[in-house]
Amino acid sequence: MALFKKVGIVGVGLIGGSLALAIKKYKVAQEVIGIVRRKKTVKEALRQKIVDIASRDLRLLKDVDLVILATPVSTIKEIAPSVSKIVKKDCILTDVGSTKKEIVLKLEKLFHNYIGSHPLAGSQNAGLNFADADIFKSSLCIITPTRKTPPEVIRKITVFWNKIGAKVSLISPSLHDKILSYTSHLPHLVAFALMELIPSNYLNYSATGLRDTTRIALSSPELWRDIFISNRKEILTSLREFGNKLYTLEKLLSQRDVKSLYLFLKKAQRKRSKLL
Repeated sequence: MALFKKVGIVGVGLIGGSLALAIKKYKVAQEVIGIVRRKKTVKEALRQKIVDIASRDLRLLKDVDLVILATPVSTIKEIAPSVSKIVKKDCILTDVGSTKKEIVLKLEKLFHNYIGSHPLAGSQNAGLNFADADIFKSSLCIITPTRKTPPEVIRKITVFWNKIGAKVSLISPSLHDKILSYTSHLPHLVAFALMELIPSNYLNYSATGLRDTTRIALSSPELWRDIFISNRKEILTSLREFGNKLYTLEKLLSQRDVKSLYLFLKKAQRKRSKLL
């Protein structure tokens, strides 16, 4: 038996499209409705059978059981008030934004059955054509309930993510933003900065190390601009700490401190091995 009768996804790009495909593949809902910005996306979403119904009209959400906001962070906050005037009172709403504190603060005032979600899945690619039903398989999804979140909403959203293959971790919106500033937001910032630093005429002399290190700099500038601004306080803290680490390396190099430099690198290597 399906967990939901109708699910509405606002924003059918990489994550939204992958959610739609996963919901259909694992029979989580009887019907999936996709709300998109462009006419051509309506046609493409239907042609690829990513959703059952595609439209630019938010009013199609009026009788859905679950709404997932899968747009960029700034758009989530902009579109939420309009969605709140359309959906039925008992509709569950979640978002998949990469920052949580600002979004949760606004959306839990608009929706009684709201809970924030952040699936740690995806790639540097963007758009409907890269949607994949199995992108969430064996991944981690963070959900961010507050004291206002109904227990039944926590349970249902946990089951939802489990059904499409993700493991779930529950943490507060504030802790989410602090952790992700180190594990996701700072790495993207550094990758963009590194590519901006390197002279273009040097790029032909690069090897796999540069490509591996900066792959995420291929990510959407629009998407990451919004994330950086939304979580700027936590990112500035992690960025300053990163600057301190770079200063330590600069000092060790300038002092030719071979032993301390080795220990610094060895400690980092051991920590990185835990990600394998």
